[in-house]
Parts: sequence; C-alpha cells; structure tokens
Amino acid sequence: MTPGLRDPRTPSKLSLVRYLGVDYGAKRIGLALSDHTATMARPWQMVTSAAGPRRAAAVVADVVSQLRVSEDPDLDGIVVGLPRRLNGEDTDQTPVVRQFVTALAELTGIPVDTQDERLTSVEAEARLATRERDWRKRKALIDAESASIVLQDFLDARARALPPEQKHA
Repeated sequence: MTPGLRDPRTPSKLSLVRYLGVDYGAKRIGLALSDHTATMARPWQMVTSAAGPRRAAAVVADVVSQLRVSEDPDLDGIVVGLPRRLNGEDTDQTPVVRQFVTALAELTGIPVDTQDERLTSVEAEARLATRERDWRKRKALIDAESASIVLQDFLDARARALPPEQKHA
C-alpha cells in the first residue's frame, strides 16, 4: 500500500478524534472539518492551490500548522477525496491525487486516508443551489462543500466499521 494511505473503513483510533477533509484541485482546494466526535463534517474554507501536488500539499500543510497552534488544535487525521470513474476505475487525476496524499502525509506527519469522491461535486452543487441562487457565490463555496461530503462519507464508513459496543461510547 502507498505510504500515507489506509483503508478508510478501519478506524485509526477508537477515542474522540477530529478529521480534516480535503477536496484537491489544480486551482482550488476545499477544506472541511469534523466535530470532535468524528460524527459530523462541515465545510470550512477554500485555499488557492499551487502548481503540482507537492506544492499543493505544502499549502494544506501550512493550514494544518496554523490549525495546530490555534485555540482548537486537535487534528487526528486527514481525508482526501480520491477521483474515480463511475465504474470505479482511476481517472487521469487519480495518480496526481495519490502524489498529493503521499506528500501531505510526509509534510504533516498526520495519517492521511482517501475516500471515493465520485459525484461529490454534483451533490455539492445541488446542496448549494438550494441555499444560494447566484452561481458566482456558489463557485466560491463548492470546493469546501465537496470536501465536507467526502469527509462525511468517510466518517459514516468509519462509524459503520466500529464494533456495536463502541458506536455510542
């Protein structure tokens, strides 16, 4: 298995944890945060990407560093959306995202998981369209919304993988 990649269905910790969700793009990177119980994800912010996966990972690593010194420093894992075709095969972007994931794990020292991101942009657009009519404003929000969908999918899969005695602990 590639360094920094783990099976998203296997919980990495059984205590309270917090995750950062990432929707990687060549121009913009959407970020989302989970609550401290790793139950709910919410859109957080969008950052401008950099040229190439390693430089883009450095941008996110800087955000992680800022989060670690903030008043709310807990971060136990990162989840990055992995682009796949509808039939499950890799897209042209999948190898680039895998490079991003590896670099992000190296730069932050935090475990980085991946989560299938098929159709998350479509779902994010539909969610935002109900709240915001102006497509220009939606465009500024879509990446963070997509990151929150990826992260919520991961959190839900993680919760399903927990033994029954730990689901409501």
